[in-house]
Amino acid sequence: MARIVGVDIPDNKHVEIALTYIFGIGRTSAVQILEKARIPLMTKTKELTDEQTARIREIIESDYTIEGSLRTERTMNIKRLMDIGCYRGLRHRHGLPCHGQRTHTNARTRKGPRHRPGSKRKK
Repeated sequence: MARIVGVDIPDNKHVEIALTYIFGIGRTSAVQILEKARIPLMTKTKELTDEQTARIREIIESDYTIEGSLRTERTMNIKRLMDIGCYRGLRHRHGLPCHGQRTHTNARTRKGPRHRPGSKRKK
C-alpha cells in the first residue's frame, strides 16, 4: 500500500480512484493532480514509481487543503456561524437541516430517531 499524506491508498485500484481515499480530494481533483504530475489515469497504484508518488505528494501538499486541516477549517466555519447567531448557525446548534429542507416529515438523519410520547424505557 502506498502512503500519501498520512493515508494508506489501496494498491489494486486506478490512481484516480485511489486518491479519493484522501479526505478533501474527489474525482475531479484527483484527475487534476494526475494531469499536473503527468501520470496516465489508468495506472494502478502498485505500478507507481517512487518518483511519481513523490510528485503526487508534492502537488497535494502545495495546492490542496486536506485531511486534518480541512476538517478543522470546516468545524471552525460551523462554530463561527453558531457564534454569530445567524440562521444557519442556529440550525446547526439545534441539530436541524440548514439548507431549507422540510422538517415536518423526513429529516430523520439530522433529528435522530423519533421520540414517541408513551415509549419510555423500563427500568
